[in-house]
Amino acid sequence: MNDVSSDLYPAIRLDRAREAVRAAGLGALLLTPGPDLRYVTGYDAVPLERLTCLVVPAAGEPFLVVPRLEVAAAEHSPAGRLGVEFLAWDETDDPYGLVARRIPGLAAVGVADRMWAMQSLRLRAAMPGVEQVLAGTVLGELRIRKSAPEVAALREAGAAIDAVHRQVPGFLKAGRTEREVGRDIAEAILAAGHATVDFVIVASGPNGASPHHELSDRVVRPGDPIVVDIGGTMPSGYCSDSTRTYAVGEPPADFLASYEVLRRAQEAACRAVRPGTTCEAVDAAARQVIADAGFGEYFIHRTGHGIGLETHEDPYIVAGNTRRLEPGMAFSVEPGVYLSGRHGARIEDIVVCTESGGERLNNRPRDLVVVDA
Repeated sequence: MNDVSSDLYPAIRLDRAREAVRAAGLGALLLTPGPDLRYVTGYDAVPLERLTCLVVPAAGEPFLVVPRLEVAAAEHSPAGRLGVEFLAWDETDDPYGLVARRIPGLAAVGVADRMWAMQSLRLRAAMPGVEQVLAGTVLGELRIRKSAPEVAALREAGAAIDAVHRQVPGFLKAGRTEREVGRDIAEAILAAGHATVDFVIVASGPNGASPHHELSDRVVRPGDPIVVDIGGTMPSGYCSDSTRTYAVGEPPADFLASYEVLRRAQEAACRAVRPGTTCEAVDAAARQVIADAGFGEYFIHRTGHGIGLETHEDPYIVAGNTRRLEPGMAFSVEPGVYLSGRHGARIEDIVVCTESGGERLNNRPRDLVVVDA
């Protein structure tokens, strides 16, 4: 992600981050490579044992501490257009001491949620007595509502992963292994425009009852239901994630019955999305349909998770989350029914909350797709 639209990573994010630091009563944010740094600057820095750290002080100008050998990459990233001071350090320098000397006398700082423990501890040693809190407590309120360019990026990601699901029936055949099918899907994810393949789940027959099943050498058999959950990251840095369930030949009658319940549950949850509705109410909309049909104990995970620069981020669509939906919040709606030792099914769309309801960003058919064995 070296050349992205300034509309997607506008300079105003840095100003908003600094305002949020002040509002939180912190002295600074310390952002190392990962989604927090990408959100604020657009810089997709390589995580290394050498410290790269954006410092956003409550008072004073932001600066980026960066290994000298990474300076060119940083300058050519969107961060190079922000006017942030770059402080290059050499192999024999102490970058942690450099950070500490530039922001003395602070009581508390926010550190990137994905900062390596090694770096957090070394910063703590360089700044003894300075409390560390998660930067997510500051940036989360900015990241949770997607701007129009961010929604457009997620819509593009949704279309790309839909294009892969369109090809999946051609990869499924009795006699092929999950791993062979997964290899074809991974190639299709990249061909559809993703920069990286983040995950490929091909869970056939009884493996479908494990929501996060990994590819195996199990051979697909006639009558197998197959859960295909796939996603990647686009050049924009924004993620895709979508699940559809297929069958190779005619599946068991009890599977068809549970799948119809699942389809109605997913539809009910998507209809529940509107501003002011709580996250737990969307979860309940799916869960109630499944429970009323007698499958409640087989829906074993939350209904959804937020998505953006990370596949899993706020808001989480789960019982107990009373956060109310607002326009711009984007998340998955993915109920599932899993009968251990027999089969499983899941339907997943990314949905963005709009002023008038919810917009699905995945548009492949949600009915069971049966392919010839």
